[in-house]
Amino acid sequence: MESVSEPTVARSCVPSIVSGGMRAVLTAEDRVPIDAAYLPGSTPGGLAIVVAHGFTGALERPAVRRAAEIFAGAAGVGGVVTFSFRGHGRSGGRSTVGDREVLDLDAAVRWARRLGHPAVASVGFSMGGSVVLRHAGRKTAHEGAHVDAVVSVSAPARWYYRGTAPMRRVHWAITQPVGRLVSRGLLHTRIHDKDWDPVPVAPVEAVRSIAPTPLLVVHGDRDGYFPLDHPLSLADAAGGAAELWIEPGFGHAENAAAPELLRRIAGWTAERARPAGAPA
Repeated sequence: MESVSEPTVARSCVPSIVSGGMRAVLTAEDRVPIDAAYLPGSTPGGLAIVVAHGFTGALERPAVRRAAEIFAGAAGVGGVVTFSFRGHGRSGGRSTVGDREVLDLDAAVRWARRLGHPAVASVGFSMGGSVVLRHAGRKTAHEGAHVDAVVSVSAPARWYYRGTAPMRRVHWAITQPVGRLVSRGLLHTRIHDKDWDPVPVAPVEAVRSIAPTPLLVVHGDRDGYFPLDHPLSLADAAGGAAELWIEPGFGHAENAAAPELLRRIAGWTAERARPAGAPA
């Protein structure tokens, strides 16, 4: 992925997540500009966590900022990278709802490595959860873009799911012209008007290729978007290589994730993520 450029860093022209943070504009492989931010963690030189938000999210959204701050405060975490997927927030382009977003995550992981972190983990929520699975499950990783651990939270196992009312609304917003207008005006999410071609590898297929990279699948028993057959399918497809947490009372994605759950995710990630070649 040699066309990924070095980030342009801006410390003061736009608000940072917190005082002392750093902002950058990254360039995905297909030249889409990606708004990103870096938050130093509690352990200099430790693990970097890259946070991949859900559909209609962005790095400036309160739930994403909260997750970044909790992750940054966890033991063993040296820094947190957040970014806005294409078509979201201040990033360019239009959302492809989990397809080319893999390129956005790729750019964010490469940036984390250029910042000097010896290990990098990806943590994704909902749409971002499907993206981190597809990213980690690629047959080959571009230089500097591999992850040392991956956490998927509230992710779908398969595409085109319409079995719940919230997901039927999501599909309306994605597939209908008026839905895309509403998404752009009210949710500040710009959605591509073309169908997938080809259809990307489904998360349930991608997880088969993630091992030996440590994988954690997290899902709530009160998730209103994707019922429990989704995380169960992901864990089963991983062939015993994934750890599965079914969280009582947890709803959906970053907006519903309690601080205690986020701290446990950070702890699991800091414990499991080791640089390639490091002793277990």
